[in-house]
Amino acid sequence: MKTYYDPDDLGKFGTIGEEAPELAEKFFDWYGAVFAEGALTAREKSLIALAVAHAVQCPYCIDSYTNDCLNRGVSEEQMTEAVHVAAAIRGGASLAHGVQMKNIVKKLEL
Repeated sequence: MKTYYDPDDLGKFGTIGEEAPELAEKFFDWYGAVFAEGALTAREKSLIALAVAHAVQCPYCIDSYTNDCLNRGVSEEQMTEAVHVAAAIRGGASLAHGVQMKNIVKKLEL
């Protein structure tokens, strides 16, 4: 089945810096530092990344961090719960922006 997002493209991510190698190097160095063990474990960071990937709807990140989570011993139940947390925050943010709509309605009613 052909899709808009080709799963094989994930393996090509490293080529994104071919035309701007200095910037790519800085990004990949920073990215590596972000995911290094720190106050949060690499496992916790992977689970956060999976949830964020769903919130920003990046299919490549979803694939990558699903695999990474599995490799770090995260269960499907834990991943599913993290996705629900991301969905709740995204949904709540949409509703919170409803205040902007209400403000405009009230302004126009005057």
